Order: sequence, then C-alpha cells, then structure tokens
Amino acid sequence: MSVWRSAGWPCRDAIELDLLAAGWARQSQSPDGHETIQLTEAGIGLLAEARQRNQRSLSAHDRLALRVAAHLTAAGRIVWRELSLRAQVGSGEQSVVNEVQAVDDALWPENPPEEAGVRSPGAKAWRMARPDVFSVRNTTVEGYLQPMVHEVKVSRADLLSDLRHADKRESYRWLSCETYYVFPAGTAEPKEIPEGFGVWVLNGSIESGTLVLARPATHAPCKLPFHAWMALAKAAPVRLEAQ
Repeated sequence: MSVWRSAGWPCRDAIELDLLAAGWARQSQSPDGHETIQLTEAGIGLLAEARQRNQRSLSAHDRLALRVAAHLTAAGRIVWRELSLRAQVGSGEQSVVNEVQAVDDALWPENPPEEAGVRSPGAKAWRMARPDVFSVRNTTVEGYLQPMVHEVKVSRADLLSDLRHADKRESYRWLSCETYYVFPAGTAEPKEIPEGFGVWVLNGSIESGTLVLARPATHAPCKLPFHAWMALAKAAPVRLEAQ
C-alpha cells in the first residue's frame, strides 16, 4: 500500500504559523529552492510528552482491554473493541448453545430465582451486547473463525455488577464460541465465575504482568449472523503501535 505524504512541504495554514511561532517547527530551504517544514527538538519533545500524558489518562479498564487485545492479536486473531452487536437472548433453539447450569460457588447463579418469570417460556428477545473485546481468527474459512468475547473487569465490584445480569452473559455467548472474563489476580476465584465461562487472570501490573489462563471456556459452535458482519465491516479492528 502506498502512503502519500507531503514530505514536509509547507501548507501555509494557521497550524504551521503557530508551530513556527512557538519554536516547535522550523522552516528550511533546499539548494533547489524548495521550502520544507520540520519539527524542532522542542517540537518532538512536546509530542512525546503529549503522547505519554494521553497514555496515562487511559483508565485501568482501557489499559487492560488493550493488553488483552495485544495478546489476542499476537495469537493471530483480528480484534475489535467496544462494538455494539445485536444478540438474541431467552430460551429456545436459537438461544445460547450448550447452556450449562451454574455451580453453587458462583458469585451469581445462571438463573437467579428473582429473575424467574420475567420472560414467558420459549420467548426470545433481542438486546444490544457491547463486549469489551471481540475477536475472530484470521482465516479464510468461515468454520475456523471461532469468535470470542473477552470481558474485562478491574475490580470485584465491577465483576459482581456484571454477573448480576444473566441476559448480558447470554448475549455474549450467543455471539461467540467461547466467552472469557479477564481480571487482576485476587479479584475473584475461577470457581466464582459461572460454569461455561473461561477465566484469564492478570498477575502483576497491567503493562508488564502476565496473563494466565485459569480456566478454559466451554466451546460451542457459533455462526455469526449477517448483522454482526455488517457491524464488523463498519468498525475498525484494533491496530497496535507496532503495526
């Protein structure tokens, strides 16, 4: 792919005037008489400082989500963040495949008693799912895509809040072959997460710690519907700085 650049040729706009006046850029002329605009040492330092400041402003949740995205990209997957996808929830053949009953130690049961009777038997509904990290394998064979959802939680309170919503978990599983929860070590024990969901644990800091698979997710066949493909086509996959 060819990338067209100005090669430093001046645009004579207000931004260049501000950069030149502040000493963050300088104007020079080649022996052929061509004028160019170049960043000064002060300008480079300013941009580097701004970049570091922007990185620090990211929340712990965003930084861990980016760490998960980098891990999946390195494993050969195409990754998206903060998608909005329609998912079907409720009982019936088109609902979650391979639904597994929660164990007693789960923080929140799969079908809490207070939620019983909210929806009539056999009824299905649509809801918007917004997975933190969604990915598919980089392949040309549809059957090998294996879509996955990774939900990132940086606190126990955040995890508890998420697990209270059975429909939310169900929507993730409807859109993926495997669904995982990712959280720092000490946030929860794998047995506290409902059965069928995988668990990744971060040991150490977000930037330099290690991601460890504490429990694999139950694998269930999943074929993405057309509207999901349209949403993926409109969204931009995560691109790391190294790329």
